[in-house]
Amino acid sequence: MFLNYFALGILIFVFLVIFYGIIIIHDIPYMIAKARNHPHADAIHVAGWVSLFTLHVLWPFLWIWATLYRPDRGWGMQHPPAPEGEDALRHRVEELEKQLKKMQTPSGE
Repeated sequence: MFLNYFALGILIFVFLVIFYGIIIIHDIPYMIAKARNHPHADAIHVAGWVSLFTLHVLWPFLWIWATLYRPDRGWGMQHPPAPEGEDALRHRVEELEKQLKKMQTPSGE
């Protein structure tokens, strides 16, 4: 009789571990999105729950969606910022153009 209850306890334990394990695995894309400050983190979280009911078809796409965004460069489709020296050079060229324009205008005006 003890072994029957022991087996039932193990069966319930295994069922609960598998049940909650699947839920935790489906929250991985949301955890990634939340850690990266993803603008669509809530949508990824909801889609993870929907993926539980669609036989996990969406889950790989959610993983990709969550990992595409990075806080330092966004989606990676923007132009990289200009180097620091480029702004200084642009400012210097503008100053030189102003000086040149002053030199070219007649002093009588």
